[in-house]
Amino acid sequence: MHAPQWLRFGLSHRARFEHLENDFRASTPGSVSALSLRTLVTGELRFAPVVVSAELQDSRAFATTSAPLTTSLINPLELLQATVGLRAQGLFIAGDEASLTLGRQTLDVGSRRLVARNEYRNTINGFTGLDAQWASPARHVLRAFAVLPVVRAPSTIEGLAVNAIEFDRENTDALLWGAFYGAAPWRSRVQLELLLLGLHERDSARVQTGNRSLITPALRVLRPPAPGALDFQLELMGQVGSSRATAAIADTTDLWHRAASVHASAGFLFDVAWRPRVALQFDGATGDADPGDTVNGRFDPLFGARRFDFGPTGLFGALARSNLNAPGLRLECAPQQTLDVLAEARLVWLASARDAWTTAGLRDPWGASGTFVGEQLEARVRWTPFPRNLVFEVGGAAFLRGAFALNAPGGRAAPTLYLMTQVTGTL
Repeated sequence: MHAPQWLRFGLSHRARFEHLENDFRASTPGSVSALSLRTLVTGELRFAPVVVSAELQDSRAFATTSAPLTTSLINPLELLQATVGLRAQGLFIAGDEASLTLGRQTLDVGSRRLVARNEYRNTINGFTGLDAQWASPARHVLRAFAVLPVVRAPSTIEGLAVNAIEFDRENTDALLWGAFYGAAPWRSRVQLELLLLGLHERDSARVQTGNRSLITPALRVLRPPAPGALDFQLELMGQVGSSRATAAIADTTDLWHRAASVHASAGFLFDVAWRPRVALQFDGATGDADPGDTVNGRFDPLFGARRFDFGPTGLFGALARSNLNAPGLRLECAPQQTLDVLAEARLVWLASARDAWTTAGLRDPWGASGTFVGEQLEARVRWTPFPRNLVFEVGGAAFLRGAFALNAPGGRAAPTLYLMTQVTGTL
């Protein structure tokens, strides 16, 4: 469009229709549907070494038949990012790259399992603060950040129902900080990442929290997929500190927090037509073994994304990185350059029989319903007729209930079925 070199801008719009039959949640046992729209408008001014950028987000939902309305679905006309940054090359050694970004921004850190810019979800996590990054010519990466989480609005059912415009605000009673190191690839393309996160929050007049004061270290070793080669990924995450069992205003009991999570996967990408990749994977996260003691053992996924591990979120999102053990099998292929297919199956158990299936709100405090939650099946087809500009997707998932989902208080027998279709246009 013949724009000057110092000006960059972009526009993205996504429309998705979702239907969920026999909702797995205890609070909404019927069927729900929604048409969700998300528009992102970005602009950037570059006057080296200064970069000024902004991003507007408009996330709305319509035809929300019985759908649970939350700020994960609705966040109309919001300033998602507004930053001033410095960019430099050769700051410390020849060929290095450094950046410093200040303001409201989004964050993708490491594997994105603990802090992420949401892709599938209709709204995106925002933070306000400082983010510093440095990369060597050999691809060693250092990063440190300290930010305040942004509280999305509107927060009332009445406001959400009409897509009311209400500006988000920073939670000044919460602080998220982190330090990240990514090593240059070793022999055979093996990579190493180290991450240390801290979250410190307290209740305020505007936001009720679990008063989390958590330190979360993580270690990830991976070998990315490549044709004709074995790939793998192992991420270990620990969590210590203090928290409360709930965010309820009446809950004032501070508990010791001791939790852990793991992701492990191994796959093979065949160097043939259609480029099929088969992968075995496992995700585990501790639960609270004894709700009556002074220790909270349930892993907290913080601000992470989960679609790439646990299937579609949106109206679905049956699985989260808390109180579960979930082995699975995944198949991916690309019959054409513009067409790719994904299919996945997972078996799901609770890590602790007395803790909750967190996303469903089901719990057996006596542990008498067993631990087998059920089986999740997923399939998706994506067609990209104009790469980077137009994407069509259709997909679905099913959750078949196991003994716990059948027998826990509030459980029921009907399987959950999810269907979605969406189109994304980007300039």
